Formats: sequence, C-alpha cells, structure tokens
Amino acid sequence: GVNIWCAAGKGSFGTEELVRRIEMSGLKDFVSRRELILPQLAAPGVAAHLAKKLSGFKIIYGPVMARDLPSFLDAGMSASPEMRIKTFSFWERVALIPVELVSALKAALILLLLLFILGGLLGHGEFWSSAAGHASTFVPAVLSAVFGGAVLTPMLLPWLPGRAFSVKGILPGLACAAFLSVLQGEEMAGSIGAVIETGAWMILTVVLTTYLSMNFTGASAYTSLSG
Repeated sequence: GVNIWCAAGKGSFGTEELVRRIEMSGLKDFVSRRELILPQLAAPGVAAHLAKKLSGFKIIYGPVMARDLPSFLDAGMSASPEMRIKTFSFWERVALIPVELVSALKAALILLLLLFILGGLLGHGEFWSSAAGHASTFVPAVLSAVFGGAVLTPMLLPWLPGRAFSVKGILPGLACAAFLSVLQGEEMAGSIGAVIETGAWMILTVVLTTYLSMNFTGASAYTSLSG
C-alpha cells in the first residue's frame, strides 16, 4: 500500500502527479462521469480546484479509512463525522510494531556482527573469547534499544512527554539503559573497565532508542517536528 499522508506531504501524491496519472491512463476515455474520489489524507498534497482546472475531474475527498468507502458511496458520497477522524489507538499502533521490528532487527544483526568481529580483533586474548566477552555487553544493549524504539515507543506513544519523536524516545531509552545496568551489575562490580564499557553502552542505548523512535514517524498519524 501507499502511505497517502506522507506521499501527499512530499508531493509524490500531489496535484501535478494526479493530473499526470489521469492523462497517462486515458481515464477520460473510459468514464463519462468527471468525478474522482481521493482519500481524505491526500488533501495536504492535492489542490482540488487546481486539479479540476487541469484535468476536468472534480475532486471529492472520501473517508479516511478505505473500509468506510462502501458506506460513503451508499450515502451519496457523504461522509459521517466518524469517517473524517483518523484514530491511532493502542491496537492500531501495536499492529505496526512487526513492520518496525523487522526493519530494526535487520540493521541490528548487521551491527552486532560487525561489533562481534571488532571485539574479537581488537580485544585482548584469543579471538573467540574476546569477542564473546564484549558481546555479553553489546548484544543486550543493541537488542534492548531495538525493543525500546520499535516496541515500547509505539505502545506508549500518547503518554510519552514531548511532541518530537526524538524526545518521546528518551524515556524508553532510559528504561532500556537501566535494564542494561541491572543486567551487567555483577560484571561491573569486579572491573572498572566493565563499568566504563557498560556506561558507554548505556548512553548508546538511549541514542539508538531515540533514533528508532524517530523512525516510527513514517508509520504514525502523529506529527513529529524531528521526523
């Protein structure tokens, strides 16, 4: 499918593109009625009066959700107030988590592989033992950041402070960093080096979480000043 709102905002679902597609498809040759129903969220990118002037088609904005289109047509192309509202409930946000999670995990696996190799090459001692030693810190750090940015942030979105998604991701990031400190508590007790390494990864965990939180902008009905 097409993210209509983002496409409209970026101009790829705009007046010029709409008129061009009408001409390319030869739509005038197939229909006698000069009316075109567009999704409501296409409105930011389509100037209805200009589209009519250039194409001859009257633009009618349909309901927000495609599932309401039959009812919209049955009502004589009249939308009820409910059809004009874009909800973004808890379960609607949860439904988007797998998409965000798969995308984030692909990048995370590549990052983890590179870190494992670097940990083995640059660490002290034999390659595998050195790599495994560092992995005990960076694997939970990266995976918890993925969880914080791709799972916690969408779930808690309305209740997280701030409007920018970079700000909204701070609390989940801090929660993941706290989890990492608890997980590494015993190891940190025996080595100042482990304390420094874990502390560095705690900071990076917050950064990665906020980055992944900003990435959710494209799947959200919220407006993010940072996205």
